[in-house]
Amino acid sequence: MANIKSAKKRVLVAEKKAARNQAVKSRVKTEIKKVLAACEAGNKEDAQKLLRTATGEIEKAGSKGVLPKNTVSRKVSRLSKKVAAL
Repeated sequence: MANIKSAKKRVLVAEKKAARNQAVKSRVKTEIKKVLAACEAGNKEDAQKLLRTATGEIEKAGSKGVLPKNTVSRKVSRLSKKVAAL
């Protein structure tokens, strides 16, 4: 454990940020799964609606620095491609 006050603060801040990042990543994964489930069911209207919300969540995660921008682009692109294929 850290002895210096600033090091103790860093540990606390790192834990807080890690929890936040994990929550954001989890939300992104959930939204992606919803879109994929709608695609599997063949429900195009639902898939398009869910794609909009999923894209928003993914891009928000990218803007917050949780996901790299290339990862954001790749995820959005792949989801869009699946929905367009319906």
